[in-house]
Amino acid sequence: MLSRVLSSAVLGIEAYIVEVETDLFPQLPSFAMVGLPDNAVKESKERVQSAIKNSGYYFPAKKITINLAPADIKKEGSAFDLPIAIGIIKATGQIQRENFDDYIILGELSLEGTLRPVHGALPMALSAQGSGIKGMILPKENAKEAAMAEKLNVYPVECLREAIEFLENGDTIKPFKIDIQEVFERSLEYPIDFSDVKGQEHTKRALEVAAAGGHNIILIGPPGSGKTMLARRMPTILPNLTLEEALETTKIHSVAGLLPPNTALIATRPFRSPHHTISDAGLIGGGRIPRPGEVSLAHHGVLFLDEMPEFHKDVLEVLRQPMEDGKVTISRASMALTYPAQVMLAGAMNPCPCGYHGDLAHECTCTPMQIQKYMSRISGPLIDRIDIHIEVPAVKFKDLSGQPTGEQSKVIRGRVNKARKVQLQRFKDEKHIFCNAHMESKEIRKYCVIDDESKELLRMAITKLGLSARAYDRIQKVSRTIADLEGAENILPQHISEAIQYRSLDRNLWM
Repeated sequence: MLSRVLSSAVLGIEAYIVEVETDLFPQLPSFAMVGLPDNAVKESKERVQSAIKNSGYYFPAKKITINLAPADIKKEGSAFDLPIAIGIIKATGQIQRENFDDYIILGELSLEGTLRPVHGALPMALSAQGSGIKGMILPKENAKEAAMAEKLNVYPVECLREAIEFLENGDTIKPFKIDIQEVFERSLEYPIDFSDVKGQEHTKRALEVAAAGGHNIILIGPPGSGKTMLARRMPTILPNLTLEEALETTKIHSVAGLLPPNTALIATRPFRSPHHTISDAGLIGGGRIPRPGEVSLAHHGVLFLDEMPEFHKDVLEVLRQPMEDGKVTISRASMALTYPAQVMLAGAMNPCPCGYHGDLAHECTCTPMQIQKYMSRISGPLIDRIDIHIEVPAVKFKDLSGQPTGEQSKVIRGRVNKARKVQLQRFKDEKHIFCNAHMESKEIRKYCVIDDESKELLRMAITKLGLSARAYDRIQKVSRTIADLEGAENILPQHISEAIQYRSLDRNLWM
């Protein structure tokens, strides 16, 4: 007896349909599975056998062959438990319905027949919707996530028996629906705010400029100056995610298994702060079966590297391609996967190994050679991709003891949104450029025209302050953003002057 059930699997962050074919043959009892299953899929035979028996159904004492098609793509995960169980029960004649092709079926079975949630429900639901499938049967915990595919009927079930009763009768479960716009708007709030930060007005201004132009930024200051606190609030002043961006971000977290329980959508910009002991595969993605790394989990948000010089140099260097291309390509012998990685990089570091170089309240114990060696841990090509370097001084007592008086994030975000709209209008005819940070040399010459006074300021910065040549384009891009924040059509000398202040690591004093 042969049966066929449709399921789904994820490749990268996109999903594809998998046909689960079951064949029973009157031979000595055995259980064979083909179609490139990984260990988690192979182990499903033990879960499926116990779940079928404990749910009150007959498990055949025959040779059982399961084929997962297409057979040339590696299958992983435990989501095939439910379709395999239903396929076996159908092949034994315990289900009268002839055709299940209207439904994608997925779920992990416990030994008693109840269902556990699976990873990647959202991309699988969106794939099913695009393939014209009528509905999806899946664990109850994944219902909200899958319901974001609004044209797909989602049927949440709690156990194997409930799934089979629905397939037999068709009306025992109502489709689970969700108001996508309501969920999206309700999830836009951040638990933290810029108004929590006392003092550091100069640094807040630099973060606003970075957010307005999409610029990467690095914060340099002594321990306890508030670098991490400031960086954590950076997503709160970035423009709100669009629904399309929120769905893409949610898909990545769903595939990685990091979507919080009963969460339908990630509508706030992600903030990822990996530890400095992370490997290059952990940062950009990889593994035997590639998984998204921290840089992809921060897609449309902020990737924060605290104590940046403490990261292994090889790990930092792998960031260069994602920062340049906005995506990560992971190649293996059998496949090549691409994950999106459009992030803002925020770094933080001490000015020297002891942390107190330039601090008036503490004496630095580092030698010039130690400081130079410490600063050189971050390579020139990586620094070249960071537009803003800002010094964060220790907070004064009067600021610490006073009440927070800073602007709220929504006020700053309003100015950032206004500047971003100007940039979207400016680059409407340019491909793959959405903000000032993405400009290359050609666009800088076209959109960053400066007058003679501004040129003289730049010349003095290069010659007198010892700024490197690579700072020239960065200063122009940042000054364009500062002008956009002020609503100025042209870049003025004061915009250039402020942008020059944001190049600390290019000055001789640090090198």
